Amino acid sequence: MKNVHRDRRDKEWSGLVALHRQRRTAIRQRLREFTEVPPSEYLYELMYCLMTPQTSAESADKVVGRLKQLLFETSEVDPEPILRDRRHYIRFHKTKTQRLLMMKEEFPTIASALATIASPVELREWLVKHVKGLGYKEATHFLRNIGRNGGLTILDRHILRNLQRYGAIRTVPKSLTRKRYLSVERRFIEFSGSIGIPVDELDLLFWSMETGEIRK
Repeated sequence: MKNVHRDRRDKEWSGLVALHRQRRTAIRQRLREFTEVPPSEYLYELMYCLMTPQTSAESADKVVGRLKQLLFETSEVDPEPILRDRRHYIRFHKTKTQRLLMMKEEFPTIASALATIASPVELREWLVKHVKGLGYKEATHFLRNIGRNGGLTILDRHILRNLQRYGAIRTVPKSLTRKRYLSVERRFIEFSGSIGIPVDELDLLFWSMETGEIRK
């Protein structure tokens, strides 16, 4: 029975490696694009990551685009009507509106931290502690989207399901405390090493398998 499980695992791993080989050029191009995001876009990238929990990435992207058009960063704009618009609805729009406004007000402090804290681990801890609404997943997502995550991982439901599928974790946790997040992250990194696919590329590969797109 163990041999059957091992053979099945090896077959699935080989399939994953083959799929990575097919998509790695596009994946690496996307990762390069993240590193080219200018600091002038950091507020909007942070807003995007704040809005994505329990909301589609497409809706969050459309809302960010609309707020950019309205010059949210420098103008007096009430985001709530945009967040609750049914064409790109953001769940918990009232709470997230408050957090966007707070983030905007505090962004000079956030920008200073981004400019002075070099360690991705320390920077993520700072963001989680100081930016209301950002957990480890959202903070890592933001850092990845500006090319600053340094191999830290985004543990959303798509990633967790694939980690379970490929045997990196036994079960998908119902919730992620800090301790559990860091524990699963270590397993993700170990699995990445075992299969020979860099963790950032594996993250986007899993996403492309779930959504058919290599998006942020």
